[in-house]
Amino acid sequence: MSATPDSTLANPEQRIADLERQLAEREAELAEALQRETATGEVLQVINNSPGNLAPVFEAILEKALSLCEAALGSMVRFDGDAFHWIAARGVPEAWFAEFTTAAGYRPTPGLALYRFLHSSENIEHVADIAVDNSGRSDIPDRRRFAELSGARTAIWVALRKDQALLGAFVIYRREVRPFTDKQIALLQNFAAQTVIAMENARLLTETREALEQQTATAEVLQVINSSPGDLVPVWDAMLEKATRICEAAFGLLLTWDGERFHRVAFRGVPAELISALRQPFAPVPGSFADRLVRGERVIPTADLRESEYLRGLGREAFLRHGARSCVHVGLHKEEGLLGSITIYREEVRPFTDKQIALLENFAAQAVIAMENARLLGELRQRTDEVAELNRGLEERVAEQVDELGRVGRLKRFLAPQLAELIVSQGDEKILESHRREIVVVFCDLRGYTAFTETAEPEEVLDFLREYHGALGPLVAQFEGTLDQFSGDGIMVFFNDPVPCPDPAERAVKMATAMREEAGKLIADWRERGRDLGFGAGIAQGYATLGQIGFSERSGYTAIGTVCNVAARLCAEAKDGQILLSQRVNVGLKGSVATEQVGALALKGLTQPVVAYNVPLGGGQAAFRVIEGGAPSA
Repeated sequence: MSATPDSTLANPEQRIADLERQLAEREAELAEALQRETATGEVLQVINNSPGNLAPVFEAILEKALSLCEAALGSMVRFDGDAFHWIAARGVPEAWFAEFTTAAGYRPTPGLALYRFLHSSENIEHVADIAVDNSGRSDIPDRRRFAELSGARTAIWVALRKDQALLGAFVIYRREVRPFTDKQIALLQNFAAQTVIAMENARLLTETREALEQQTATAEVLQVINSSPGDLVPVWDAMLEKATRICEAAFGLLLTWDGERFHRVAFRGVPAELISALRQPFAPVPGSFADRLVRGERVIPTADLRESEYLRGLGREAFLRHGARSCVHVGLHKEEGLLGSITIYREEVRPFTDKQIALLENFAAQAVIAMENARLLGELRQRTDEVAELNRGLEERVAEQVDELGRVGRLKRFLAPQLAELIVSQGDEKILESHRREIVVVFCDLRGYTAFTETAEPEEVLDFLREYHGALGPLVAQFEGTLDQFSGDGIMVFFNDPVPCPDPAERAVKMATAMREEAGKLIADWRERGRDLGFGAGIAQGYATLGQIGFSERSGYTAIGTVCNVAARLCAEAKDGQILLSQRVNVGLKGSVATEQVGALALKGLTQPVVAYNVPLGGGQAAFRVIEGGAPSA
């Protein structure tokens, strides 16, 4: 089979021409790619060189889009959530802007690309000829009119989105019917992404600057508050200056409220006529802004005062005549009470943003702090003057009382705590004078103590007494008894004097019971060391003579009478663990404490036997041992 000659080999000139054509196409593609990459880099450079300033970015992107996509004219719009606003344009007739745009922005009609971008997730609309639709005519007035004014035919719109939220769009046009290529459309989408990045960077930078500016303003106002204690004028001036400047307001007012009328205390940029109108304090007109603040509203934003029904009363015409339009009233509140208000105004219809209102609320809180500080400082100064006056009158009295306080201090060292405190509270020592009163007396001591002291070293005896007194002493104060004396192992306490109490017998018995329990713990420990000790107590009730004894350097408070002797004798008669009561004490208990009758006891020094009762050990207490030949009590 013979080979068929290759046509390209047969025609080398055609082969060379084809190769040269392919090379030219590749070079054109490379040049086009390089041009796109260069344009992208240049746009990124503009973005980097213009942080926060979007105008150069928009112009550069639009210029590159027109140049690389061979378009004649185009524009870019920003969407503010309500309407579209032109931010860049090239070649668009001025007549178009004059005819179809207003200060409030541009709102597209159904059928337009911008309308579809708003109501769908579409990002591209490519129209071969805007002068006619698919049926050969145009029924979209805005688009037809634009074609008439500009001569535009082929157009492509590209949406600017971030997380599906529409930020704006741009469009480019050719004046001939020639659709854009896929590469050109991809380039436009890349420009759209760069535009969104630039817009987001600018937003973040603006928010950061605003936050820093607000923080700085807040700190500066606080500094004025700190440096002007009690002087509110510099605070009001600084606050209004910051509020009007940062919130882009033309003028501002700060009023205080006294419960009946508002008072003008500070203003900034306010026209003279308005200052004159607000010269005198005024009561709020029903239904006015001031009335709403008094009734508890904290923030009242107003888009246009001309359309507000709440601008009433004093200065209404003057406010409108001097161009007040958008405004916001913020009340100065403390614990639900109104202290005043701060209001800022713009001379154009441009409502204040939430961030600006939040800043004004922050200033209002600072104003309340300043007012409260001034009030407290005024009160402090007044109190300081009053205290200074009182001090001058008290100096002589203090000097006179120093000696007396020293004496009372000495009393507290030697008297029972409640007795010393009573003397201090009454301011004299009349309570220490001799008097007669019915009391309950408690005597307690240790069984076997004498034998213990004869065989133990003095240091050992002192250690035991410290433990013994440390355990039993606090019980005297706990049951509100009056300590008469500590004498070795003997303790004497009485109740119902100098502070009367309704149940002296019960208190005395319960204290003695608690002492028996605490002493039992110590005794058990000491028995392990080979020391046989026990505890007994006697309690009697009757009349005694009470009063101060001793001398100026050392004095005490004691009771003298038969009742003391009876308690001491009952204590001496008590066996280990016994608490012996006189019959009168037993009757005074009224059954509140269980007792058992011991019988009539012949006590030393008393002519008549004494009927005695014992407080038996509780079920939870350990039995005491018999010491010194006594019969067991439990």
